[in-house]
This record gives sequence, C-alpha cells and structure tokens, in this order.
Amino acid sequence: MLIPVLLFICGLALLIKGGDWFVDGAERIAHRFHMPELLIGATVVSIGTTLPEVMVSAQGALVGNGSIAFGNAVGSVICNTALIAAITLVVKPAKVNRKTILLPTAAFFIAAAYYCYNAYAYGAFSLHSGLALLSMFVVYMAVTVLQMKRSPDPFPAEGAASNGSLGADLLNLVGGAVVIAIGARLLVDNATVIATALGVPESVIALTLVALGTSLPELVTAVTSLIKGHGALSLGNIIGANLFNLVLVSGTAITINPFDLSTASATSMVVDIPLMLGVMLLLTLPALIRQKLYRWQGAVLLLTYAAYCAFLFTQG
Repeated sequence: MLIPVLLFICGLALLIKGGDWFVDGAERIAHRFHMPELLIGATVVSIGTTLPEVMVSAQGALVGNGSIAFGNAVGSVICNTALIAAITLVVKPAKVNRKTILLPTAAFFIAAAYYCYNAYAYGAFSLHSGLALLSMFVVYMAVTVLQMKRSPDPFPAEGAASNGSLGADLLNLVGGAVVIAIGARLLVDNATVIATALGVPESVIALTLVALGTSLPELVTAVTSLIKGHGALSLGNIIGANLFNLVLVSGTAITINPFDLSTASATSMVVDIPLMLGVMLLLTLPALIRQKLYRWQGAVLLLTYAAYCAFLFTQG
C-alpha cells in the first residue's frame, strides 16, 4: 500500500512541475510574438492549467476507467470553484469587469447544458458527443482570439518576456507536456489501486483526490494572482479552466473512449452535476450582476466543499 501512495504523490508532483514548465514556455512564446496579455490569460494559461485534467482523463479513458474520466472533469470544476476560487474570495475579494468574464461564463453554461442533456436524456456520451464538445472548444478559442484582436490589451505585458531562445521556450513547452503525461499515468494507475485497497469507489477518488491534484496548477495561478493584486484575473482563469474541463477534458476522453454512466455512481447524477452547476452560479452571478465579488461567497463555497467531501466519503 505504501508504494502506490508514494507513486500517487510522485504523480502529483510531476503534474505540478510539468504544468509549471508548460505554462512558462507557452507564456513566453506568446509574449515573444506580442500577443495581448488578456489573450494569454484567457487561452494559454487556462489551457496550460487544464492540461493535467486532460492527461488524467485521457489516460483513464484509454484504460477503460470511465468513472475516472467522468468524475475528474466534474470534480475539477467543483474543486476549482468551491475550493480554489473560494480561497481567493475569502482572502481578497475584488471588483470584476463584466465584459471580461461574460464570454467564458456563457460558454460554460452552454457546454454544461449540452453535457447535462447527454447525461440525463441518454445516460451516455457517444463519439458524436465528444466531437461536439471538442468543436465547442475550437469555436470558443476562435471567438476569443477575434474578440481580443478587436479589443487589444491597453496594458503592456510585464515580467514574462523571454531572455532565452525560442528553442529553449519550445523545450519548456514540450518537456512540460511530457512530464504531465507521465504524472497523469502515475496518478490514474495508483488512484485506482488505492481506491480498491480502501474499498472506496473510483468515482469518489476521482471527484476528490484526483480532482484536487489536477487542480493544483489553478491554485498556484490563483495564489500568484492574489500576491500580485489581480484577484479578478484569477477568477477569469478559473472560469476558463472550468469551461475547458467540460469541452476539452471531457471531449478528449469521450472521443478516445465513449462510455455510458452505468459505471458512475448514482450520486454523480443526483449530487455531483447539480452541485457543479450550483457552485458556478453562486460564483458568477454576483460578478455578472454587481461586477463585484464578496467574501461571503467564498465562505459559503468553502463550507459547501467541506460538506461535499464529507458526504462523498460517507457514501464510499
């Protein structure tokens, strides 16, 4: 039992370091070609911090662990929102520009509606579902790029310019992706072993430990944003990462290996998906209506996440 736990921790460490390398390389390349700061945050950083979830779900799909692939995407959205975003709100609430988060928020709930349609109407995700989700990702990226070109960032980027060569930046990018892939494999394999040994369903492990582990890049980004006084930027990154969890993470896993929800627990349908939608509404509605975030939101979200984790483990 000790070896799977150590390998699980090793997988988490590799995911964190790989994500760090990937984001650094991608950000420097983006700045090298003078892409606007907001475009980098909405695309490169969000994709980079979501890569661990993509790799874990893809690995889970390849070995037929549908509950890992399904649970990781939903669990990561819940973790990002009710834990990571909540921490930033409790520490330092911030004002929000409605225009900044309107597109990713609208795109998230459109994708979530399609996700729920497949889950509740059919109880399965087909190849067409996976391709549709990936198509949403492509459309969102295209619309975001066009939007950023029409409204370029008026503030110059600071501190991200690369002093090294393009080759070194590309090495960071590719090396980070490889390390993430290795870490994801260790994480999935050993999470399954640990779940079996403890008698805990795979879906519970995916919705808690794996989801928290793969959400650590978002946590690092959120803490960094707080330190630099950009709490609203952290919120935008988390909403973008949540969207990518549905359209990119789930889309990739489903396309690789379509699955039905017979392997997922009934709790996923009754609790997990509704909770995912509920915490996202609690996070985004005040920001969209009042253009402000509140400390009470963070407190409620943290209490919700604590109760959710306790509920899952009592069910297991």
